[in-house]
Amino acid sequence: MPIRALGALAFGILVHVAAAADGAAMKVITRFNAVLMDALQHAETLGYQGRFDKIAVVVPETFDVAFMAEKSIGRFWKPLSDADKARWVALFKEFTAANYAGNLDKFSGQKFEVLSEEPDQNDTTVVHSKVIDPNGEDVELNYRLHDTPAGPRVVDVYLKGTVSELALRRSDYTSVLERDGFEGLLATVRGKIADLAAGRAKRQGA
Repeated sequence: MPIRALGALAFGILVHVAAAADGAAMKVITRFNAVLMDALQHAETLGYQGRFDKIAVVVPETFDVAFMAEKSIGRFWKPLSDADKARWVALFKEFTAANYAGNLDKFSGQKFEVLSEEPDQNDTTVVHSKVIDPNGEDVELNYRLHDTPAGPRVVDVYLKGTVSELALRRSDYTSVLERDGFEGLLATVRGKIADLAAGRAKRQGA
């Protein structure tokens, strides 16, 4: 399965926590999963916008959006003005919610099992989980979190356990920045959000 298709599957698959989460990092993922569960179970009734509204509320409670937004564009971050940095962080947050809302559109028995958490490099914690898909292959999906003043927050998601979602984004975004500049990147990501809202992203394999 192509990485991008796997990414859509992993981000679009529902979550069911199989065991109680005792660690602080696991609790963050558990709370996020509960919202995803609710959005998916009521996917058709809510529609895209209803799912987006639910998920957008918990994105900043789950992800370190500012950190990820900065890292996702690498060396292009520092030269940006404060106003453009704020624009990019806001759009990155919107896309994060849209990516889940656009893919959580049909429940067919998927489950997400949170397995464990363990300390890792650079003072981070990795939460190990598994996507159970009764109609396809199971997928290992791990979250890396670091501590913030508000508590643990996700800084990366690993598809198949090792493929960094943030690295994939950075590769895409820096290519656009080199070719089309910052305004071009904003337009590209807004286009991706529009595709997710319209249900086009899955058909295109984005």
